[in-house]
Amino acid sequence: MQIKEAIILAGGLGTRLRSAVPELPKCMAPINGIPFIAYVINYLQEQGIEKFILSLGYKSDIIIDFINQQYSSTNFKYSIEKEPLGTGGAILLACQQTTSENIIITNGDTLFKVKLNQLSEVHHQLNATCTLSLKPLENFERYGVVELNKNNTIISFKEKQFYKKGLINGGMYALHVGSFLQKKLPEKFSFEKEYLEKDYLNGTMYGSIQDEYFIDIGIPEDYIKAQKEL
Repeated sequence: MQIKEAIILAGGLGTRLRSAVPELPKCMAPINGIPFIAYVINYLQEQGIEKFILSLGYKSDIIIDFINQQYSSTNFKYSIEKEPLGTGGAILLACQQTTSENIIITNGDTLFKVKLNQLSEVHHQLNATCTLSLKPLENFERYGVVELNKNNTIISFKEKQFYKKGLINGGMYALHVGSFLQKKLPEKFSFEKEYLEKDYLNGTMYGSIQDEYFIDIGIPEDYIKAQKEL
């Protein structure tokens, strides 16, 4: 069963990108004249996503104005943080507006061209609480590494350091909403540190390896790279 609803996390301040894009939320950084978030939304729509919840904070009105001009507003809802809640708190708040049992979560400043039918299938078949899309990389130090066992259960998260090769968390997840909401989670927390890196020990968190196009515009050099590649 293909998952058809997605939360896009687009509330960040984008401090590392401020030198390149001083006046905009990070997801609105223009790539060849088009806000980056449009590339993310268009790709998700191509992959079968029909409903979107945008998790917003910093300068949310700029993003909402753009969405209202470019897309059918019936497909979009907004979850707006009054203060920064961390990635986990933002997802928790946005989950109040979901209508599906399982949802996709992704970042507004990352484009990972995951095959969502494959991610959905792995997630459903394994009855997972959360399935991470993992990107194989070589010679990197900007990301930590996720390790899997033979049945694709996550067995460890390793810290950022130089790796010759490894699987990185590409920041796109399939999440079982009910299981997530049952957790006793605080209002503000990091999804990565306080949910993924603790809850994987329960053995219901899996990885789906997807060697697809991946770019994260969070730093100026990758923002420049995106101008050439997209």
